[in-house]
Amino acid sequence: MEKEQMDFTDYTDPICPFCTDQFKKQPPVRPIPTGRVLEKLDGHLGRNDYDSAERHLLYWLGEAEDGRDKHGMLTVENELMGLYRKTGRKERALESVDKALSLIDELKINNAVAAGTTYTNAATVYKAFAMPEKSIKLFEQAKMIYEKELSADDSRLGGLYNNLGLTLTDLKRIDEAEAYYNNAIKVMSQNKNGELEIAITYLNLCDLYEAKLGSEKSEKIVDEYIEKAYELLNREYLPRNGYYAFVCEKCAPTFGYFGRFIYEKELSDRAREIYERN
Repeated sequence: MEKEQMDFTDYTDPICPFCTDQFKKQPPVRPIPTGRVLEKLDGHLGRNDYDSAERHLLYWLGEAEDGRDKHGMLTVENELMGLYRKTGRKERALESVDKALSLIDELKINNAVAAGTTYTNAATVYKAFAMPEKSIKLFEQAKMIYEKELSADDSRLGGLYNNLGLTLTDLKRIDEAEAYYNNAIKVMSQNKNGELEIAITYLNLCDLYEAKLGSEKSEKIVDEYIEKAYELLNREYLPRNGYYAFVCEKCAPTFGYFGRFIYEKELSDRAREIYERN
């Protein structure tokens, strides 16, 4: 005798026709593979291929949205705001900032490290587009979280202090900025390959002392920090990868501004060669 096939109603509970709960059910969240997404992104950035990086991130943002993966959306929006900041696309960057900050509220993770990272990234966008008053508020929120949740030698804390110094310099709060730069150096000196961030901070101190003392009076101390930064960037053991190329590219114009045109060309050429090799 042929086995009778079960009908759908045989294995579901009866549903009251007047009950609306059945219509409120949401499909399960489908998380995106954030590790793989970030790994692939690093490959694009290591080749300085910003167009491919953007396409990659927008694809996975769509996947996260379709899968209702708000944590994944937050990760991608953080990367997008950084990408748009680097490429000078203000409106897109600010749009990603707004979306990321809204996601922090929706996820109710305002005191988590992930929120601190988002506040830091958003504040960096505001700083880059000459909005230091908005920037400093978010940096201060990030600082409260990081100093509570992270160890004193965490590189994220060093990066935050360095960026805080930049914004405080824009706000003419020079002494506070100098203190944060020194804190950044202290933190990064305890991290492997922290020399790259320390070099960036030394160059930021050059700008600070010029603003504080003027070009003539700051010349001696600027020369000292310029040479320190150049020496750090030339440490042979530092990995010559995409991030190293990015730092060289970022630092080169500052060397040129302070009259080290040979250093500027050397670092620009070095960055280009790494990008081409990758």
